[in-house]
Amino acid sequence: MLAEPPPPPRTVTTRLLPDQRRRPADPPAPSERYWRRLLPVLATLALLTRIPSFRHPLWNPDEGYLAVQAKLLAGGGELYATVVDRKPPLLPWLYEAAFALCGDGSLGPLRLAAVAAQLLTALALAATARRRWGDRAGRAAGVLHLLVSVGLNPEDAQAATFEVFMLPFTAAAVCCADRGNWTRAGLAVAGACLTKQTGGAALAPVLWLLWQQPGRRRISLLRTAVGVVTPIAVAALLTGPSRFLFWTVTGSGAYATFAGSELHVLTRGLANTALLAASCAGLLPPVVRVLRIARTGAADLWLWLIASAGAVLLGFHFFGHYYLQLIPPLVLLATGALQILPPYRLTSALLTSACACALFLLWGLLAPRPDLVHTERLAGAVAARTGSADRVLVWGIHPETYWLAGRAPASRFLTAGLLTNYSGGRDGSQVGEKYGVAGAWPTFRAELAARPPALIVDDSRGKPFAPDRLPTLRRLLGARYERSAVVDGAVFYVRTG
Repeated sequence: MLAEPPPPPRTVTTRLLPDQRRRPADPPAPSERYWRRLLPVLATLALLTRIPSFRHPLWNPDEGYLAVQAKLLAGGGELYATVVDRKPPLLPWLYEAAFALCGDGSLGPLRLAAVAAQLLTALALAATARRRWGDRAGRAAGVLHLLVSVGLNPEDAQAATFEVFMLPFTAAAVCCADRGNWTRAGLAVAGACLTKQTGGAALAPVLWLLWQQPGRRRISLLRTAVGVVTPIAVAALLTGPSRFLFWTVTGSGAYATFAGSELHVLTRGLANTALLAASCAGLLPPVVRVLRIARTGAADLWLWLIASAGAVLLGFHFFGHYYLQLIPPLVLLATGALQILPPYRLTSALLTSACACALFLLWGLLAPRPDLVHTERLAGAVAARTGSADRVLVWGIHPETYWLAGRAPASRFLTAGLLTNYSGGRDGSQVGEKYGVAGAWPTFRAELAARPPALIVDDSRGKPFAPDRLPTLRRLLGARYERSAVVDGAVFYVRTG
């Protein structure tokens, strides 16, 4: 008689859910001892990965903008009134506080604050991974984040700007929601939004986790809403509700389009996507591998990644620093995937990430900064031609010239961008007076009439915002100023009579 054939093998489905997380092989270490050992490692790695940030006085115009804003605020300026930008108030206030405590001659304290921000992000991700998948996963998540966090153009990854300080809040929001701390999760989302508007992407995984909890959803939702709304409402009251709403939400309609610069913007987006993919070369293969062999259920992490990708797309500019907010959800997805793969996969991911990190650090240490050299030359010439009490108008996209020269700007509009809708790569079809922020030109004319600048520096250098394309500025230069010098391509005009 024939033997009965063996039953077919069972298909094992692995889910990367918080409530079905993989049990570690060893008993978990006591929390105090675990963090006491991990914290110095992550702190050292955070400092090492940001060593290039201390090489230059400035990395990009965003840092220069914040530095000038902080000086104006310290001198009695009012945010969204005499000091304006399209960003929320938290980071200008941080810069102002750092300048008040340490002086305004260097961004060194802000560089250290950026190190702390990346460390806090790594700790929050480590806490989430440890809770879901065990001690080893916590260590892996913290280390992987710090290795990958510098994987973009150094001007984007090493600068102490908005996304770097937004990441700790987004990671903390998910960490708190994972534990059911809904008020804290809401406060963290609010902190992310008050650093940069796109930090609101962290609300998506928070709400998903809230919906997954059994019972008492209404109370949890109320607590989350209170946590989100309260800090934002306080910031709006401190800066003026209507001005806060205009400068952070409604006043950026023309900016949030790539009309007229499609090819350049898409090329930039592809280039920065390729850079991030190179830095995540150790993370992407485990995620893809697990997607092929298992049914993954980490819906909150996927939702976080998708919402963050939407935030990168928002505005259609694809600047490199926008991509930083993709890193935390990618790190957690990769960490979860590595828990169901053989141990050598984790080793491979760490080694690959470390090698990529070393290349990006070398880039940061060796890459030249021609824009900074140009700005330093301009700042030296401005300082030599004006007195410390003189006001200056630098017509360009490098507000750091004011800070490096030690001169006050003649207008609340620190770059030509707010007045003409110019941003990197945009051609002339959407650049001009009529595309500027609503009401900006009447205010600009009133400022220059009340306190004419002693010196105007035309740093347009052939860009679409050149004065000969702007009737108001062209008439002003023709009536009250005469050309005096050309410095590194920038034209200097001094006031006559």
